[in-house]
Amino acid sequence: MRLISVNQCQPGEKLAKTIFTSKGTVLIGAGVTLTQKMLDRLKELNFTSIYIEDKQTDDLVVADVLSEETRREAMATITSVFQAFYSEPGRWQQLFVHQDVGKKFRQVMISVIDELKQNRSALNLLGIVCSVDHYIFSHSFHVALYTTSLGMKLGLSDRELIEVGMGAMLHDVGMMAIPPDLLLKPGALTAEEYELVKKHTEIGFELLRRQEEISLLTAHCAYQHHERCDGSGYPRQLTEEEIHPYAKILAVCDVFDALTTNRSYRPAVLPHLAMEVLFAGADKLFVKEIVEAFHGTIALYPIGLTVRLTTGEEGVVVDYNRGAPSRPIVRILKNPAGETVSAPYEIDLSKHLDVMIAACDVFV
Repeated sequence: MRLISVNQCQPGEKLAKTIFTSKGTVLIGAGVTLTQKMLDRLKELNFTSIYIEDKQTDDLVVADVLSEETRREAMATITSVFQAFYSEPGRWQQLFVHQDVGKKFRQVMISVIDELKQNRSALNLLGIVCSVDHYIFSHSFHVALYTTSLGMKLGLSDRELIEVGMGAMLHDVGMMAIPPDLLLKPGALTAEEYELVKKHTEIGFELLRRQEEISLLTAHCAYQHHERCDGSGYPRQLTEEEIHPYAKILAVCDVFDALTTNRSYRPAVLPHLAMEVLFAGADKLFVKEIVEAFHGTIALYPIGLTVRLTTGEEGVVVDYNRGAPSRPIVRILKNPAGETVSAPYEIDLSKHLDVMIAACDVFV
C-alpha cells in the first residue's frame, strides 16, 4: 500500500485502509474501489491523503498507531465536547459535569497510553487517515499523541502522562470561543484580530480549572502552551523557569503539528523543515533537550509515503532509520523523466547524504 494525496488519486484506485470521519465512524471501508464522486466528496471534507492498494508496494504493512476502537473513542470525545462548547457556551460548564467529560478524557488517555506502550516504534501521524472538518479537532488529537509519546521518552510517570495527555487534548478548547471567520481567515490577521485569537489560552484555562475531574496542571497546558523560554510568548510572557514542564513539552508538539498541517492561510511544510524550525528555536523558544527527544520520537517520513527526491526520482518510503528520521529508505518507482522503472530499487538516504527529499505527495 502507499499513502498519496487525494488530489493525485484517480478513480478506479482501491482503498487500502479504512477512512474515518472526525467523530471516529467509518466513512469508506478498506477494499472499496474509489469513484470520482467519492474523491470529490473526500476533497469537500478536507481529506488530504489516503492509502491505496499498489502492486509495487503490496509488501508494505503500515501499522496503526492506535487501535480503531481507541482512535474512534478519542476523536468522538474531542469532537462532542468541543462542539458542545461551541454550540452552547452558556451551558458548557453544566454539560461538562453532567456528561462526566473529565472522566471520559481520562479513560481515553489511559487507553492511548496503554497502546502506545505496546507500540514503541517511531510515531507516524501522517498515516492516520481521518477527516479534518474542523482543524482544531484533528490538531488536538494529533498533539495529544505526540505529547504522550514524547512524555514517555522523557520518562514521565503514568499519572503525569494522563495529566499532560489530557492537557494536550484540551489545550485549544478556548478556540471554540473565537469567531470561526478568524480561524479560517485566508490572509494575515490584523493586530486586533491576533489579540482576540490569543485570548483562547486564558479562556481555555478558566473553563478547565473549574472542573473537578481536571487537574490544575492539565488546565495550565491550555494556559501556557504558547509561552516561550525567552519570554516572547503569551499570555503572560513567562520565561523558561516559570513555564510548567508539561507546557514546554506541549509547545514543541503543538508547533510541529501546526507547521505540518495545511491551513487556510498557508500550505503545510515538509516534516524535516518543521523539525528544522524547532531546532532553530531550541534554547531560545523551546527547551533543546525536549526538541532532541521529539526528533527521536516520530517518523518524519512514514512507511508508505510517496516522495520525490532531489535527483528527480520518485518512490515510496519503505523503512525508516531510527537514528536519522529525515533519512528514510526509499523504493524508487519512477526515474527522473517520470517513467516507471522496470525493476524498482531502494536507496538508503542515510548512506546517500547528497540526496534529499524534495517533495511529499501528501503535501501536493
